Amino acid sequence: MRPQYKIVLIYVLVGVGWIFFSDKVVAQLFTDARDLTMVQDIKGWLFILVTALLLFFLVRRAVQAAADDQQRLIDSYDQTIRGWVQVLDLRHKETKDHTYRVAAMTVALASKLGMTDAASLKRIERSAILHDIGKIGIPDAVLIKPGQLDDDEMRLMRTHPQIARDLLANIDFLSHCMDIPYGHHERWDGHGYPLGLQGEQIPFAARIFSIVDVWDALMHPRVYKQAWPEDKVLAYLRAESGVRFDPSVLEVFFAHYAEIKAAAAQVSLASVQ
Repeated sequence: MRPQYKIVLIYVLVGVGWIFFSDKVVAQLFTDARDLTMVQDIKGWLFILVTALLLFFLVRRAVQAAADDQQRLIDSYDQTIRGWVQVLDLRHKETKDHTYRVAAMTVALASKLGMTDAASLKRIERSAILHDIGKIGIPDAVLIKPGQLDDDEMRLMRTHPQIARDLLANIDFLSHCMDIPYGHHERWDGHGYPLGLQGEQIPFAARIFSIVDVWDALMHPRVYKQAWPEDKVLAYLRAESGVRFDPSVLEVFFAHYAEIKAAAAQVSLASVQ
């Protein structure tokens, strides 16, 4: 039975029972007309109080049950997202924990930039986890090719943000998590893809993530490159300020570098345990 029907049914049964039994009790205990009037008034107020308390607890329980159901649904969505990412990582053969490292670092950087709302940070985390979901539509011959891609292969690889957009746009729960999957290859100077957005035209979440993603890609080995030394990685990021990256976001990244890097280390540590 639906909660609203159950609440109404309980209310009706309690009301009928109250009226039936309270009238019988009053009729047996009081005979004087003035006493009956006073008692009926008291009985009416008690009925309002009792049924108000009853409705409060019934509605609170129904709301909590609905909230629990919604949380279970959200948890199932998150499990599905993680399943997608696991499948993609098995295909892509990325470095271990790449997806969750960059997601943790993106959330850490976003919080340092003043984003404290839990819902907004969760949205950024989901968006970061889904950043390469569009690569599910890229052939293995291109996706896991050792060495550099040729021009045709690169054009095909660069379709993955659009594939991500097409995929996520059809899922209501994830349609608001599109900024990073669709925009993380845009550049501050306007020479990125797929739209060639420039400066603050690029979604804020994508500007945050692009710094973290490049840092992680350079810090770890890939099928087409060896890992870079950390000092070389940091020097590259600084050189790309105002070119590839938002200078103000990059400044905050360097100001809190140790804490942001620690967020990635915690992910790697958790996977070992």
